[in-house]
Amino acid sequence: MENCSSNAPNACSADSTWDEVARTHSARVYRHAYRLTGNRPDAEDLTQEVFVRVFRNLPNYTPGSFEGWLYRITVNLFLDRVRRRRGVRLVPLADTLQAFAGPPPDQDIEDRTFEPDVRSALDALPPGYLAAIVLHDVDGLTYEEIAALLCIKYGTVASRLHRARAQLRTALAHRTRTAP
Repeated sequence: MENCSSNAPNACSADSTWDEVARTHSARVYRHAYRLTGNRPDAEDLTQEVFVRVFRNLPNYTPGSFEGWLYRITVNLFLDRVRRRRGVRLVPLADTLQAFAGPPPDQDIEDRTFEPDVRSALDALPPGYLAAIVLHDVDGLTYEEIAALLCIKYGTVASRLHRARAQLRTALAHRTRTAP
């Protein structure tokens, strides 16, 4: 049976070990969490929460789109955290993340971090709009994929993206050039 050590995108199974799942997907989950939260401590907390949820539910996972499952868990936990607005800190996954080869996820994130005014504009968006914008415009998911991931209708995705872009356009109007 396939497991997470394979390079295939959906190659995780119920037989996958915790180490395989974490090794294969921790950097991707962290990058996605960072895009949603906008800062390292919250991204680390969210990443840890995702892997705790994965750890608890891995034996019950039915093969399918494992990356989609991780995205759904990440977005749902992010939306839950925003709704609660509580700053519950968990112990970071630093030991686990440092044990893996390759550049640290922060290095990639720092290379592609949003400028302060863009991050501020993103932070001002309602959570549902932010999730839609990040999933579509940053991660490149289609409207259909976002609808399935967030359990909302296609039209709701289109509406959220339209409204989010309108809010971002207004918030970032100072960036447009004015004609002399």
